[in-house]
Amino acid sequence: MKSVQKSVVVGGGPAGSFTALNLSKLKVPTVVFEEHPVIGVPSHCAGHLSIRSLRSLGLYPLPEGIVENEFSAANFHSSAGTTFSVRLKRPVTCTVHRELFDKLLAEKAQAAGAEYVLNSRVNSLIAKGGFIKGVVAEHDGRTESVAAKVVVDAEGISSRLLREAGLPRLNGDKVVYAVEAEVDNVREVETEAVEVFVGKDCAPGFYAWIIPRRDGTAKVGLAARSGNPKELLQRLMFKHIVASCMLGKSRILKTAFHTITLGGPIPKAYSNGFLAVGDVASQVKPTTGGGVIFGLTCARIAAEITSAAVRHGDLCEKFLQQYQKRCNDKLGFDFRVMMIARRFLDSLSDEKIDEVLRACNRLGLGEALGDAEEIDFQGKLFLTMFTKPAAVAALAYFFLLYLAANP
Repeated sequence: MKSVQKSVVVGGGPAGSFTALNLSKLKVPTVVFEEHPVIGVPSHCAGHLSIRSLRSLGLYPLPEGIVENEFSAANFHSSAGTTFSVRLKRPVTCTVHRELFDKLLAEKAQAAGAEYVLNSRVNSLIAKGGFIKGVVAEHDGRTESVAAKVVVDAEGISSRLLREAGLPRLNGDKVVYAVEAEVDNVREVETEAVEVFVGKDCAPGFYAWIIPRRDGTAKVGLAARSGNPKELLQRLMFKHIVASCMLGKSRILKTAFHTITLGGPIPKAYSNGFLAVGDVASQVKPTTGGGVIFGLTCARIAAEITSAAVRHGDLCEKFLQQYQKRCNDKLGFDFRVMMIARRFLDSLSDEKIDEVLRACNRLGLGEALGDAEEIDFQGKLFLTMFTKPAAVAALAYFFLLYLAANP
């Protein structure tokens, strides 16, 4: 067994690298095991992120070449062709080149002192006396045991290690299956607007999107609870009443498939000598499926609690439970609001979705949201809506629909 490391991070994605970066800044020696040979490959999402949230995490502005576009508008389309638009006063989101973004975080972590071991798969945890004491990793054909004071699991949605740590796994009933494609020759799109397509006809149980770049290409994708994502993507591109006008002449340049968890955070993300962060802990927005910002937010908290635990020599779960408490304090209200919103959206038929979008237009909700600057913390956005009469009217309408669908 190698000499004891202060901390081991499993996974070199955004949550893992940001944990390692913050641990290293706090002078906690850290080793990151990443199963792929290259950081950021394969890419697992579109990289559509809040500018304000990135700035609050100390990551914005980003170096040249990482930001692909910025957005100040969103157009929502029903299967019947009804469109509802929100136009903001300034750009509030951006898309990043995910491979470059992930590499940036890893480089920052390494510059701060973290060690990375690529092409290295963590096969299991080392448990002794009720504590997680390290990992068993396979690298270059060799298997070795690596002892650690604390193991931070940032392996992603596979969640192989949670059970070994005695923690509940992700809710398999609350996942959707996604396809992400890059396409060329996109037409009739606003380069400053994200296009969102809702309805069971195109993406049952979730939604589809077009995120344009300035060069005429775009990131196109969807996620669904049922159906074949690849076939649904073809239907969206060439048969949807609105999307086909934008994508009917496009070629798919590459595709990637992944799973998204929408069940909200797992009820317990800590045990003796162990923390879970990011997708593996289901720290993902149930409304949009975005996990990068919430994962980074929790990663910073995980690093702070881990540093304090190592400094005090107390790695028991009673001490580490502060991690869950602080994450709940930071994100709990937003998650509760988003879970209600997800149940509401799931209850709507395509006809009701079309009716909702027409009501949003009729009530002037787009104008009421025009000064919004926050898209990640949707519970807090919900509270600000009560200051706007049009938004209050829309919320009352949504509430009545929710009651009708959930008697």
